[in-house]
Amino acid sequence: MSDQLERFIFSKHDVRGQLVTLSNTYREVLEHNDLPQPVQRLLGEFLAAACLLSTTLKFDGIMMLQARGEGDVPLLLAECTHHSDVRGLARVAEGAEIAEDATLRDLVGNRGALVITVDPQEGERYQGIVPLEKETLAECLEDYFTQSEQLQTRFWIESSADTVGGIMLQVLPGNNAATAVENEDAWETGVQLASTVTAEELHNLPHDQLLVRLFHEMEPATLGTANIRFKCSCSPERSARALIAMGPEDVYQLLEEQGGEITADCQFCNRTYRFDRDKIEELFNAPPHTLH
Repeated sequence: MSDQLERFIFSKHDVRGQLVTLSNTYREVLEHNDLPQPVQRLLGEFLAAACLLSTTLKFDGIMMLQARGEGDVPLLLAECTHHSDVRGLARVAEGAEIAEDATLRDLVGNRGALVITVDPQEGERYQGIVPLEKETLAECLEDYFTQSEQLQTRFWIESSADTVGGIMLQVLPGNNAATAVENEDAWETGVQLASTVTAEELHNLPHDQLLVRLFHEMEPATLGTANIRFKCSCSPERSARALIAMGPEDVYQLLEEQGGEITADCQFCNRTYRFDRDKIEELFNAPPHTLH
């Protein structure tokens, strides 16, 4: 159950769902983020939500979920790939005093926005943005789907110091398995049943047991399980490509400003990649005096 996502559908109705639990993955992300506990728990919610949202990917790519604002936590970011690799980070303003009961809206502050980005390996990037007008991530995500996707969608997410779990329910477009009235009744029943879930159940019950406990009368059918892991996509090659994109003149100027060595720090995993003059010349295949 730990670090897994389960997809399911109500057999006789056009309603689908996802169920996720993260523990080792969650803790590994936190190892790279020195954060106050309220922010840790919130980052856990973002990781779980990114996993739930990633099931909508029909192609190779990345689902990114972020909140941006002007508060004590101006950025929360979680990513999940089609391979179920996740990473995340949060930034806390220097000197900020984080209240134990602070909500997402409190922490992100003024001009807060929730941003969902789908970044395929091939094709155009898609981005949806909604203002942060609710107190919890689950409510803000529901706003997003109401405003941007016009799909009935509900979330239940619970995080603790070492585990996070979540459920997503969504109405499928069309009336393929049942009539519109039957689907609406099933949706309302499913939401009522899911609303009875507890944090302890989300964190500790095996997924098959939790599905039976919540939805046995809806006849849930599982569609597949994904194993989730922490994996950062940074690499020396990726940092090198970023330098090449800057152009040789700017890179050599930066090299001089930084005393003969450029460092690239990954904010997700804290790895540092170093490029001295020899490596820079290898990147551009020429010393600076020959580049014009």
